Amino acid sequence: MTQDTSSTGFVYLVGAGPGDPSYITLRAVQCLKLADVVLYDYLVNPRILQHVRRGVECLCMGRHGDGKLWKQGEINDECIRLAGEGLQVVRLKGGDPGIFARAAEEASALEAAGIGYEIVPGITAALASGTCVGIPLTHRDKASAVALITGHERTGKTESSLDFEALARFPGTLVFYMGVTTSRQWTTALLEHGMSRETPVAIVRKISCPEQITVRCTLGEVAERFEGDHRIRPPAIVIIGDVVSDTDLDSWFENRPLFGQRVLVTRAAEQAEELAQKLSELGAEVIIQPAIEILPPEDYALVDRAIDALAETDWIVFSSANGVRFFLNRLIALGYDARHLADTKLAAIGPGTAAALQEFQLKADLMPVEYRAESMVQALAPQVKGQQVLLIRASRGRDVLRLGLQEAGATVEQVVVYRSQDVRTLLPSTVEAVEQGIDWVTFTSSAIARSSIGLLGDCLTGVNLASISPITSETMRGLGVEPTVEATEHNLDGMLQVMLDYQAP
Repeated sequence: MTQDTSSTGFVYLVGAGPGDPSYITLRAVQCLKLADVVLYDYLVNPRILQHVRRGVECLCMGRHGDGKLWKQGEINDECIRLAGEGLQVVRLKGGDPGIFARAAEEASALEAAGIGYEIVPGITAALASGTCVGIPLTHRDKASAVALITGHERTGKTESSLDFEALARFPGTLVFYMGVTTSRQWTTALLEHGMSRETPVAIVRKISCPEQITVRCTLGEVAERFEGDHRIRPPAIVIIGDVVSDTDLDSWFENRPLFGQRVLVTRAAEQAEELAQKLSELGAEVIIQPAIEILPPEDYALVDRAIDALAETDWIVFSSANGVRFFLNRLIALGYDARHLADTKLAAIGPGTAAALQEFQLKADLMPVEYRAESMVQALAPQVKGQQVLLIRASRGRDVLRLGLQEAGATVEQVVVYRSQDVRTLLPSTVEAVEQGIDWVTFTSSAIARSSIGLLGDCLTGVNLASISPITSETMRGLGVEPTVEATEHNLDGMLQVMLDYQAP
């Protein structure tokens, strides 16, 4: 059903893909940006919710053994109720909505209620196997057909809809979804109808996720792999057929250098994704726990006065990317543009800050050799005697720049363009990750280090700690915490490199 122009809301049934947050379609992202409310399945990677506008409510439909588990009828009713209030609703479903995800039932309910909807496809788990496991579902010599099969049919069915005799003779690859708890029944049925016990099988748990596990066995061994103390737990798919024995492809996905390691990123929410994405590409499971919150200043009066007086300013010194964005966005909000900076030189503390200037089509005139305040003072000191310098800063931080530049003979004004506020509570995802075990925690500033150490406390014991700079390391040591590694190049890539180079004693 297509969207109309009435005041009634609309529902998007969106596929979130198999797990990796980058395996989501452009259309899915567009829908999430439109959403007034999101109802998501627990298997959806929480990082996908980064595409939702700030303040939009995101409701989890529950997980087995943890809180309320919404029934399908309740989900249908909630989508109809919210759309009836005129809201744009995204129903976010793992994989593809049309592959064992009950999209047809939800669409039928919306049709009956007269609610407009759109179904947005996603990558289903089976299709991710060729990429993430190295098992192509089709092969010119081994499989010219694929069957996707449910291992768990609707409760209350008097007889199975599956023709196991035909499946046992199927000339290609079989992929069973949701077949963990019923594996004894469906494997027995295949064997009884003539499929060989030695048929190659791959069991893939949490495909495309950092916790992905691939177990290769035979059809006769499948049920045993799902039983006992060391059993493979859901969610998992089972791939059956000769393609499993193909050894031409490796699982590059599982061979990435940080695969299987859980990393806690403590940057502010607005800045966390860049580091999270880099870590994900290296194979890590990323947990985002902001240690600080970035907020606008309580009063823009001093900022506005500084912007109005820029014609009298010789240098503007930016000590963070946040400072660049808050200051220049305010300048634009006041009706100015880049021409207002024509006679003013710009200094950036490091590459990240310089990159933020480039977002506004501005280039830094100066960047110190080392990305720290002491190096900035050393670089600027010969140039600022008798000149007017404007320092753009956060609500807290060291006073090195102001004191050093004043000593060099500059007239220094500093304005707070954003507030940095400590986060006091751990997110549920962080609590769960701590219980499961964290391998690394990253510290990308002194403010983040102070807040993180206070927030995590004893949870840091036995965990590898990565520091972005000597200043950050000094702060950590002052609080009784020793960094495991310290970046040689004081930026995100430098920190990642020392993490990759680290070898546990």
